Amino acid sequence: MSVKVITVKELSSKIINGEKLFILDVRNKGEFDDWKIEGKNVEIMNIPYFEALDGMEGYLDRLPKDKNTAIYVICAKGGSSVFVAEQLSEAGFSRVYSVKGGMKAWSEHLEPIKIGELQGRGTIYQFVRLGKGCLSYLVESNGEGAIIDANRMIDTYIDFASQHNITIKHVIDTHLHADHISGGRKLAEKVGATYYLPPKDAEEVMFDYTPIQDGDRIQVGNVTIEALYSPGHTIGSTSFIVDEQYLLTGDILFIDSIGRPDLAGKAQDWVSDLRQTLYGRYKQLVDDLIVLPAHFMTVKEMNEDGSVAEKLSVLYRQNHGLNISNEEEFRKTVTENLPPQPNAYQEIRQTNMGKIQPDEEQQREMEIGPNRCAVR
Repeated sequence: MSVKVITVKELSSKIINGEKLFILDVRNKGEFDDWKIEGKNVEIMNIPYFEALDGMEGYLDRLPKDKNTAIYVICAKGGSSVFVAEQLSEAGFSRVYSVKGGMKAWSEHLEPIKIGELQGRGTIYQFVRLGKGCLSYLVESNGEGAIIDANRMIDTYIDFASQHNITIKHVIDTHLHADHISGGRKLAEKVGATYYLPPKDAEEVMFDYTPIQDGDRIQVGNVTIEALYSPGHTIGSTSFIVDEQYLLTGDILFIDSIGRPDLAGKAQDWVSDLRQTLYGRYKQLVDDLIVLPAHFMTVKEMNEDGSVAEKLSVLYRQNHGLNISNEEEFRKTVTENLPPQPNAYQEIRQTNMGKIQPDEEQQREMEIGPNRCAVR
């Protein structure tokens, strides 16, 4: 029986557009509980593949009553979902889709969203990695571009830049990442751009880079990107003010939380830096700067157009992590009862330092799972 197929790009567009979706995840329960597709109007159910081998009869009362309702079946890599989709079709459901590539493909998809126009006659785009919660950016002006916090799927940036007649001149990492593999250095090498990294995060790296430090300015066409040293998540974490309109905070400040200081094993050492950045350095900035973080935790942080952005002044009113007046309480909040650390984060850090060179499939496996860069 022929099964309809949907790509992760098509699925992500539906989720960003707020469409009502029914997703059937056929991975085992442990994998499902750890990490799943989320969306504001997404209903998702888990029936492990091995339970569906004998047919779907025992599960029909849990599926949509209207058999014309679209059902999107997803598994780990796109194989098991085809079998289950066939079972559903045989049970009388007329609109069943297998998600091509499964959660592996979902984890790697980047959705570009235009954030806004820049005063210096340019544009800023956000690349949303829905399956991992990662956010990266392209600043463009006068045909030149800068990529910030690139994921390892660098062809997405190259293709997008080519389609928009942009030459990528600069590639920047806000810090040494621990939850995903950076594509920054590889992207810079491929397109002949300059690769920037904060030097305090680069003491152990095994490759050449251009240091970026507090107050440094990078010119992209008519737009200026200014570095603001903002330690706390890592000792080198650096934010970037774009055209005096946007504040790219890396993993220091998110929409609904703040960065965790423990991924290099130095939480007690870095907690004071984190507090000084959030309660000191950022407090001195203009209130109407738009915060653009490097990650988001849940779809609740997304705007109607799928973007993740909010004014700094709003975050100082609404983000709990910015409203802990007692310093000892703040210290406990960011060092105790933290969520699990990212999967394979030590290996990811070593990869981003250039100390190990895992192949593409190993890199995929290292990144599987949710984003865990925030305190909560």
